[in-house]
Amino acid sequence: MRTLSVFLALSLILSVSCKSRKKTSREPESTSNMFTPKYSAGPPTFIYKTKKDYGNLVPVIMNDSKTEIISYPHPTDLYPADMLLLPTQLNGGYLLDNKGINANVAFLNITYQEYAKLVDPPSMEEMKSMLLDINPLTELCDCGNRNAFDNVEKQLNELIDANQLRKRCKTVK
Repeated sequence: MRTLSVFLALSLILSVSCKSRKKTSREPESTSNMFTPKYSAGPPTFIYKTKKDYGNLVPVIMNDSKTEIISYPHPTDLYPADMLLLPTQLNGGYLLDNKGINANVAFLNITYQEYAKLVDPPSMEEMKSMLLDINPLTELCDCGNRNAFDNVEKQLNELIDANQLRKRCKTVK
């Protein structure tokens, strides 16, 4: 009889301790299943914020001292597949780069649509006179190889919403 009582008591303790508890609405979502960036060879995934709304303006790349434009798109580069390569709006005011920016990005005072209509890019002098902001970034994060994502927009928004962006991606600025 005593053996049976001990057995019943242990069974009760085990069944109570193994029962999963219900998640309350105050508990944060688990971040263990979230995307972890992979830093391997391939196209980078940059997401960024700017001082002002430059989402429709053409980016160029400056040298480290921000005195010369060292890279700029040809007008046909902005419209490769009947769709402008505008940055993708993400949650939290972030933008996903689709053109190829880096920490030395600057923006011209011309929209993607206007620039894409040009036959040739403006001369270097013209482009320099078109510079609107040579220090536009307030934040820039490198989230690894773009090819590693299953759904880049969805997975980045999950990181942003869970406050995991700075923990999982490399902060460049």
